[in-house]
Amino acid sequence: MDTSKGKGDLGVQNLSGTGDKLVHCQDLESMLPKAVKRRVHALKRLQVQCANIEAKFYEEVHELERKYSTLYQPLFDKRRDIVTGTVEPTDEECEWQSDGDEDEELAEEVKEKATIEEAKKEETMPQEDPKGIPEFWLTIFKSVDMLSDMLQEHDEPILKHLRDIQVKFSEPGQPMSFTLEFHFEQNGYFNNAVLTKVYKMKSEPDASDPFSFEGPEIIDCEGCQIDWHKGKDVTVKTIKKKQKHKGRGTVRTVTKQVPNDSFFNFFNPVKASPDEEEDDSEFTLATLATDFEIGHFFRERIVPRAVLYFTGEALEDDESFEEEDMEEGDEEEQDEEGDEDDDGDFDPKA
Repeated sequence: MDTSKGKGDLGVQNLSGTGDKLVHCQDLESMLPKAVKRRVHALKRLQVQCANIEAKFYEEVHELERKYSTLYQPLFDKRRDIVTGTVEPTDEECEWQSDGDEDEELAEEVKEKATIEEAKKEETMPQEDPKGIPEFWLTIFKSVDMLSDMLQEHDEPILKHLRDIQVKFSEPGQPMSFTLEFHFEQNGYFNNAVLTKVYKMKSEPDASDPFSFEGPEIIDCEGCQIDWHKGKDVTVKTIKKKQKHKGRGTVRTVTKQVPNDSFFNFFNPVKASPDEEEDDSEFTLATLATDFEIGHFFRERIVPRAVLYFTGEALEDDESFEEEDMEEGDEEEQDEEGDEDDDGDFDPKA
């Protein structure tokens, strides 16, 4: 069984695109002979049992993820220490043979010239020895489209203080969830050392639609309160507005705070309400779906492969997958168009 099934699609259920198929299935079933329909119902009961077993399977997968996260963590801690400059890796730890190593491709005389030029540059330029890997996480945020779309210019100075991002899984026996922890060094923007976002999950078929089950599903998320320093809250902005008194006709200027676009709104997610109007409810569900996708992306891609997103190598992999998907889609579209052409231009004498 594919252990990745469902994990890549964590989020709210699809709200569209299934109606026509459902009607078609119902029509087909209604046309079956009574005896055959009876047997189909028996198969559906078996299918529900399969879905329940599959749900238990994913619960155990979650436990395995939690178990192995403790093995990954020492490596991630070492990564954090190198990024922040807390430790300096040894020469042995820094050895890395790049597949595209330019030194191996250059002729000896060209390499010698390059060495001389580099020596001249070092003589004229002041020696720099930055601590750790500056702006490691900020570079990742700016490189990944999903994150850069959330990033505002006023967020960047704050994210320069981001030391690490960690994923914590729920303890055994607790409801299925994972927590994203954003660890910050002391800064002039807020007092929190860690900002958290909890994603609550479930792995059980919906009683009203058990056949829609495709694996664990994020059902809710909770942010945290950011203890901003006075005047440093980038999630709001102050605007001035003139008000005219109806009776006296005098004008006064008032100031008020309104919401402001910022990555840090990520820690104050929207909440679905049963009292919302239909349009507002659909917007909220779409916003939550995007939020769930981002949380899953942090958990599955950004945190485990941070250095590859920093260098851009992971971005190339992501683009390759997207191109493959597009090519497959194009082929299907062309096939459909080809079928239509064949029907319209078929010449039996050919």
